Amino acid sequence: MTSEIIQLIAAKLNLAASQVKNTIDLLNDGATVPFISRYRKERTGSMDEVQVGAVKDEKARFEELIKRKETILNTIEEQDKLTGELNARIENCWNSTELEDIYLPYKPKRKTKATIAREKGLEPLAKIIMKQQERDLDFRALSFVQGEVASADDALSGARDIIAEWINENENARSMVRRAFEQGAVVRSKVVKSKEEDGAKYRDYFDWEEPLRRCPSHRLLAMRRGETEGFLRISIAPDEANIQERLDRYFVRSSNECGEQVAVAVKDSYKRLLSSSMETEFSNLSKVKADQEAIQVFAENLRQLLLAAPLGQKRVLAIDPGYRTGCKVVCLDAQGNLLHNETIYPHKPQEETKQSARKLTSLVSSYQIEAIAIGNGTASRETEHFVKKLRYDRDLKVFVVSEDGASVYSASKVARDEFPQYDVTVRGAVSIGRRLMDPLAELVKIDPKSIGVGQYQHDVDQKMLKESLDTVVESAVNKVGVNVNTASKHLLTYISGLGPQLAQNIVDFRKENGAFGSRKELMKVPRMGAKAFEQAAGFLRIPDAENPLDNSAVHPESYAVVQKMAKDLKCSVADLVSNKELVETIELKNYVTEEIGLPTLTDIRSELNKPGRDPRKGIKVFEFAEGIFKVEDLQVGMVLPGIVTNITKFGAFVDVGVKQDGLVHISMLADRFISDPNEIVKLHQHVMVKVTELDLARKRIQLSLKDVPQD
Repeated sequence: MTSEIIQLIAAKLNLAASQVKNTIDLLNDGATVPFISRYRKERTGSMDEVQVGAVKDEKARFEELIKRKETILNTIEEQDKLTGELNARIENCWNSTELEDIYLPYKPKRKTKATIAREKGLEPLAKIIMKQQERDLDFRALSFVQGEVASADDALSGARDIIAEWINENENARSMVRRAFEQGAVVRSKVVKSKEEDGAKYRDYFDWEEPLRRCPSHRLLAMRRGETEGFLRISIAPDEANIQERLDRYFVRSSNECGEQVAVAVKDSYKRLLSSSMETEFSNLSKVKADQEAIQVFAENLRQLLLAAPLGQKRVLAIDPGYRTGCKVVCLDAQGNLLHNETIYPHKPQEETKQSARKLTSLVSSYQIEAIAIGNGTASRETEHFVKKLRYDRDLKVFVVSEDGASVYSASKVARDEFPQYDVTVRGAVSIGRRLMDPLAELVKIDPKSIGVGQYQHDVDQKMLKESLDTVVESAVNKVGVNVNTASKHLLTYISGLGPQLAQNIVDFRKENGAFGSRKELMKVPRMGAKAFEQAAGFLRIPDAENPLDNSAVHPESYAVVQKMAKDLKCSVADLVSNKELVETIELKNYVTEEIGLPTLTDIRSELNKPGRDPRKGIKVFEFAEGIFKVEDLQVGMVLPGIVTNITKFGAFVDVGVKQDGLVHISMLADRFISDPNEIVKLHQHVMVKVTELDLARKRIQLSLKDVPQD
């Protein structure tokens, strides 16, 4: 990257040029975003993961722009039209829109009205008209009547087509129209004739318009979906008369016949070329912006979901509830291994209540169950009610767990490989139980799109969505760290520096040689080179290692400085770890070197105080209101406990136990103005809500957090 590009990135991201340069150098050297932000703070000036990720994105954008420039220069050179001045303009242009405007006159075209007119020899006439100095235009036009040009009018029409294309390709004209779109474009939505009934769910947009710059992402995506499904027609345009006037002032410089011809060409150029070109540009730009906002919402929800509180290594009985097909029951050991499975039928139509009760209490006793997980799908509330009424030989906590994506997992290759001898219902129940134990470890096996916490995730750019969600998963996994002796291949895949092949090699090595005793042993794994080890080691944990630092976020490259700290304090590393009083006596400045500065030393001290501590919060049991099972049980004014299931730009959805989530609109989240629901609520947060409106026909529930005391 040139110094000019580094300066441009630094200015855009409000960073120092040295921070950007060092980050790009690290990325070019194969370092990952989690590694750079965690272990290279001295090089980056303590940039966080978001900032490092932004530099990475800008780096990729400029690399694409450089490739595009090469293509453009080669294309123009092949036409033998590349002048020194044009070459310099392209080389010095770092705005993709401006670059495409420069390139437009040279861009290979399919056959247009203008190219046909040129083939008829009418370009000289177009140049004469454009100068707007000819006194007898009709006479001059007659001199072009030959071959396929049948009359003076025919000649003038062809010349206007050429002028219209020139105007469309004029950079100033495009900038003028672009500004008008930026400032005053209005997005309009109309229902397609005769589609009113079939497209009833888009009724709000049958006759809708608003300024494009104020249109929120969720509304734009909803309209675009209606258009894709054939129910709506969307248009984007500013005030046409105003633009026409501006273009006339710029191009029409005479009141003679030539000026009149140019005015006609200007009008044609805008209507036929410029307006459609700009509408496409702004349609794409607004779609990209809406996609980015929707993906940002999804990414934040996913991050919260992945970092949800784990129960930990407990023996769990998990139930995938159902009516006619019964409730699938599985018993898992503390490592999530399947010990037993069967089906009970406590609900109608079979209603084998006593047999089911005996079976559950027996399983709890036989497998020393410590907690029960119930999926939140069909028959969830009834199953929860049934389970909680039973008497067990021990104290048990009962948790309701989100089933979103469990069916996708149960039918996937990952699930088939894990449980080849069991059907999808058993796999789904196992997934529910494991989600309670460790949401992160289980959810990484599922395509994030299927987890059910997004906003229009199927309408946005899928490549952009995948990249963003993969980044979130990578960030979450590395933030928590993983036990290298129990982690699945899927979890290890997201560890900095590993990827699918090395993750599989670690699992295979573990099977053949037993548990890893130290981080050093990872170097024996096939294809685990020094670079991969450097990137991964700090995020891999070995709980029972001889060296306690192997179960911490202290990187092996810093072990020597910790050993020196312990030596100076006349104790062992094991004595130092978790001894807060001893750790606080360390004078960090005494250990600063050229490679290790205060940011890293501060992180080391923090980690010595709590080695290997899971950064996720502890899990809490949630209970719905008694006697509330369906929408009909609700009444306006009721105050109920609920759990946040999804967060969007326009509000939060809350499950109050009636199989239909209610919406707390953003305006009902607080007594003050808020721009983002995440300011008030988080995914899976337990809240108290008031029922403000019920639409039983459409099963819509409106809720409020205003004036409702929270625990």
